[in-house]
Amino acid sequence: MLLELSIRNFAIIKSVTISFQKGLNILTGETGAGKSIIIDALGLLLGGRASTDFVRYGETRAEVEGLFELPSGHPAFSVCESFGVQVEQDNTLVVRRDISSQGKSIIRINGQLVTLAMLRELGPWLVTVHGQHDTHMLMQADKHIHWLDSYGEKEMGSAKQEYAQLFGLYSKTRQDLERMSKNERELVQRIDLLQYQLNEIEAASLAPGEDEKLLQQRKKWMNIEKVFAGIQDAYRALHGDQRGSEWLGHAMSELERIVSYDDQLGPILETVQSAYYQVEDAVHQLRQLSDRLDFEPEQLQEVERRLDLIQTLKRKYGKNVDDILEYAATIQDELDEMHHYDDRLQQLEKRLVELAADLAVEALELSMIRRSCADRLAKEIEQQLRELHMERARFAIDVRQIPDENGVEIEGAKWRVDANGIDTVEFLISPNPGEPLRPLAKIASGGELSRVMLAIKTILAGTDQVQTLIFDEVDTGVSGRAAQAIAEKLARVALQRQVLCITHLPQVASLADAHFLIQKEMSENETMTLVHSLREEERVTELARMLSGAEVTAKTEEHAREMITLGRQRKAAK
Repeated sequence: MLLELSIRNFAIIKSVTISFQKGLNILTGETGAGKSIIIDALGLLLGGRASTDFVRYGETRAEVEGLFELPSGHPAFSVCESFGVQVEQDNTLVVRRDISSQGKSIIRINGQLVTLAMLRELGPWLVTVHGQHDTHMLMQADKHIHWLDSYGEKEMGSAKQEYAQLFGLYSKTRQDLERMSKNERELVQRIDLLQYQLNEIEAASLAPGEDEKLLQQRKKWMNIEKVFAGIQDAYRALHGDQRGSEWLGHAMSELERIVSYDDQLGPILETVQSAYYQVEDAVHQLRQLSDRLDFEPEQLQEVERRLDLIQTLKRKYGKNVDDILEYAATIQDELDEMHHYDDRLQQLEKRLVELAADLAVEALELSMIRRSCADRLAKEIEQQLRELHMERARFAIDVRQIPDENGVEIEGAKWRVDANGIDTVEFLISPNPGEPLRPLAKIASGGELSRVMLAIKTILAGTDQVQTLIFDEVDTGVSGRAAQAIAEKLARVALQRQVLCITHLPQVASLADAHFLIQKEMSENETMTLVHSLREEERVTELARMLSGAEVTAKTEEHAREMITLGRQRKAAK
């Protein structure tokens, strides 16, 4: 659960620290006092979007920090360990988020820096926020399937996963097929372009590494006179009378004549002999090179022409000849595939039929599980509504399929499919006896929607491991006995989970295990939101304000005190 929330320099909050308790934590205050700001701050710890507007005017950064305590083995700890975040032995997590006035966000979990993506993965395991937005979602029939699937996650989890994998393959194959069918003209143009490019490259008859060899050859031809003169000079220095090879030969002869007189001369003789024969070999090679250096200007022109051609191809197809040849191989493969267009089209059509058949099996299985879950959820919601003073209301979940000629065939008919399967889900309600079941969005009042939403949230709260639930003004549009019923429902949920509830109803506030008053304090220079943990008499005063409005009288205080006493008795009876 959430043990403590610290907020500094956030919007109109200068510095606030709230220590929450187990059970039902109630937050009340005048409209505009800053109750929603506290929820916004907590939302940042769950991965909400940061904004420079959150930073209090005149400050450099806003800070939000939450201390959570979770039971051993909670999934949140596994998520943290996957990030490399160390979990404390007391099973606590400290989540901190700083937002600078420049918009930079720094996130730490137990003192270790993490990314926003990591925080968003952890956040749903810590707190679940239920607000008026959820009530609006009840008005959107296309969102109903997500509520149902959340309820039946355990039963339909594996079936939905298998369906999702198949649907991904089916959608991609269908897109590929549609793209191939629609782009036939573009395909012909593409073939012409690639064929032209391939012909241009093949006409050049390139050889791997040819550009490097030609550059070396050009360098040689451009300096041919220097090369020839150097070879001649080297040759003359080594060969002929009084030249290098003759002197080496003379030295070798002298050493051969006297080597028998001194053993130390043997190695020297071998060195001189080796040098003599190497020089002789070098003289031979220089003579051959000199004979072969028959340069014609046309040779350099041919090298230049060839290099110009390669440079033109480089600008189009690659950095060097090897890249050009690799590109040619690539477009050859693409052309081969395009020339087998009809075969590819037939393969895709066959593959799509096979996938559609498999998808139909998975979709039908998922639909059957979903229908079973829908029946159970509808009955549970009806039971919850009875406890919320809608005793005669009937609730149903319509799970149906929509015909579609381009859809998937199941049992002789074609139905529309999407990422959720073949089902369209809509909540139906009959609030009063004698009325037919009709779409929830069309006939439910604001108070009825609030109670249906609370019923669903109460049911879903028992299916997950989130320890802290936040209800942000879920009692909007409710009064009288219905308000009392909502209050008791929230208190019942708080027996199993920590509940934080923002409310304007004294019936709800009277059942608080901890009551916090949100107030706005204004001076000439600044405006601040303050949070006070209320003691017994302070609770009486706040409930009296909620009952009477502006003027608190002795009678309203007496009524408030009675409500708190009755609230304790109801909680004790549970």
